[in-house]
Amino acid sequence: MTRTLTKLPSAKSSSGVTQKRPRPGLRSVLKTRPRDAIADGPDEADDAAARSRGAKRRKVASRSSKDSDLYRRLFGEDVAPTREACASPARHHPVEYHRPLLLTKDHGPKNRRSLLSWFDSVSATRAMPWRKPWINPRLITDPSALRQALERRAYEVWISEIMLQQTRVAVVIEYWNRWMARWPTIRDLARADPEDVLAAWRGLGYYSRATRIHEAAKLVVQDTEMQGLLPAAAVDLEARVPGVGRYTAGAISSIVFGRAEPMVDGNVLRVLSRQLGIYGNVKTDKSVIDTVWAAADALVNAVAADDEPDEDLAGQGLTSDRPGRWGQALMELGSTVCTPKPNCSLCPVTASCRVYSEGMALAERKAGSPDAVDMEDLCSLCEPFEEAAEGDDKETGASATARKQPGSNQQSLADFAFKVKGRTASATPARGPPMEAIADHARKFPLKTAKRAVREEETLVCAIRRPDGSFLIHRRPQKGLLAGLWELPSSAVGDPGETTAKQRVKMAESYASTLLAPRGGTGPPGLDHVGELGSVPWLFSHLKLTMHVHLFRARDKCDAARGKASRPSRWSDDVEAESMGTGMRKCWALVRDAASEALGESLCP
Repeated sequence: MTRTLTKLPSAKSSSGVTQKRPRPGLRSVLKTRPRDAIADGPDEADDAAARSRGAKRRKVASRSSKDSDLYRRLFGEDVAPTREACASPARHHPVEYHRPLLLTKDHGPKNRRSLLSWFDSVSATRAMPWRKPWINPRLITDPSALRQALERRAYEVWISEIMLQQTRVAVVIEYWNRWMARWPTIRDLARADPEDVLAAWRGLGYYSRATRIHEAAKLVVQDTEMQGLLPAAAVDLEARVPGVGRYTAGAISSIVFGRAEPMVDGNVLRVLSRQLGIYGNVKTDKSVIDTVWAAADALVNAVAADDEPDEDLAGQGLTSDRPGRWGQALMELGSTVCTPKPNCSLCPVTASCRVYSEGMALAERKAGSPDAVDMEDLCSLCEPFEEAAEGDDKETGASATARKQPGSNQQSLADFAFKVKGRTASATPARGPPMEAIADHARKFPLKTAKRAVREEETLVCAIRRPDGSFLIHRRPQKGLLAGLWELPSSAVGDPGETTAKQRVKMAESYASTLLAPRGGTGPPGLDHVGELGSVPWLFSHLKLTMHVHLFRARDKCDAARGKASRPSRWSDDVEAESMGTGMRKCWALVRDAASEALGESLCP
């Protein structure tokens, strides 16, 4: 595969003076980064960033001198790595143990090339239509054609990255293809009807993302500077495009524009925590997450400089396909090989993996002695490893209690006692270390945490049908769960699991009576309760919802009550065509089927 490098354009100040681009490397690792866009994965990070950003011009916190010193020790160019695996079960080690072996001068380049070669061999296996060759600016001489190509490519990658957040690749492929067939360019999307955008997103969940994408597309197209082309720099993508957080910005910048920017999703957090041997919480521990991001930044800059003929050119802001391939390679590795239950035998970078080395030492029964580590130098990133869950995904009460609380770095002198339990002597396997034992050790990384209990709620869903066959629907708020979607009128039940069917009927009748006003304003509207049709369970990531569906028939012509309903409402002649969440659509299916029988006519238009 041919590698062509393109020099990035020089940055200009507001006065028009050309400024030098900083050389990638340690300074890139230590550059200021937003500290609020850190969460479980790219979806939470991007959503949190969007909420905190407001008008998109947000303040950026400076990195502490303590963090800067730590990153120099871990990612500095002249830092010698610790080679030997730390001894189990205590795993006492200095923080320098987490220096990535992928950054070493002797074997680092070879291991980095191994991962890229592996990715090149498997990148087409899952047939992702958004994976396309990098657009090399040097090969397109027409500026207008180049801009048009980059505009479309950036849009394609942006949509794919948002869709892929918490959704399986196989599902996204179909959605992405339909989306691109309908709105092939960002300009087409900017002109789209909001209802059509929500309808196209139906089934992907997190509907606020669809609204945010649509609003962002209109902003990018209308902006006098962007004019339909997403910014090339990650920092500009974060600052100027609503809904784009640190991960998505890095993905667009590296994959589309060839810039050395890290992209760290949940898969990459897992891969790098194992490569670095960090036994920490990659979901909530800010210091651990920041360190992994810094490692990803150092690695992508090293990859960007690989194979350049002149060392002095390595830091001159050259672009290539390597940063994008590298970021995608880490994500592909995490989603197919280095999974929560890894298949280490297929991994192309076991030679640089700290956790693999530890597992191999355990598998070969190399007990060893713990390195003498000064208490002040003991790693503060890792949680205590003693009695870690034995290969299970569950966290026992004992291990949960044993784990130190965030911010607690003190350990007693007794913690440094090292005792090896009696073992039955066994020879080293002739065919290499058993992969099962190594994978069993690797699956303990990163730290497992107890899952939060999912909140349970119940609602009454009231389907009200007028004599003309139309149904009353409400629109959900523009922010929050299922933002902006239409639904049959719903009311929360105060005590989930405590109500009887008879009580729910009374509550439904009381609620439904507040939703209607008779035409002409005389007397209360007449409503007949046809029946409770059934219950629809629906599970969100944080909520277990049970929807009790009731059908009502209005005896007279009536309108939606004005001033009583808290949300926009209207009568729909074609509920099937409305933009509804998947759970509410199941409620409608129950209404459609049962009501057709009860009313003696089809409810389908």
